[in-house]
Amino acid sequence: MAKLKTGRHTSALKAQRQSVKRNSRNKGLKKTIHLAAKKVLASKNAADLKKVSSALDKAAKKGVIHKKAAARKKSRLAKVVNKAAK
Repeated sequence: MAKLKTGRHTSALKAQRQSVKRNSRNKGLKKTIHLAAKKVLASKNAADLKKVSSALDKAAKKGVIHKKAAARKKSRLAKVVNKAAK
């Protein structure tokens, strides 16, 4: 890509394009986690909990959420499911 004559740097333009892509991907992952967590709270099903745990781990791995935040959310959801199982 040739440098633009308007004074904008190509690195800044690329960084902006990357941030738009990342923002979109992060929003999608967060939405997936949120909806799956709501499903677990409604059904209190262990199978749903497994799916949420997987989604949380993937989000933490990609840096969308912190790994300790993912662990905390998994723990709280597991507590709800285990309490319902008793």
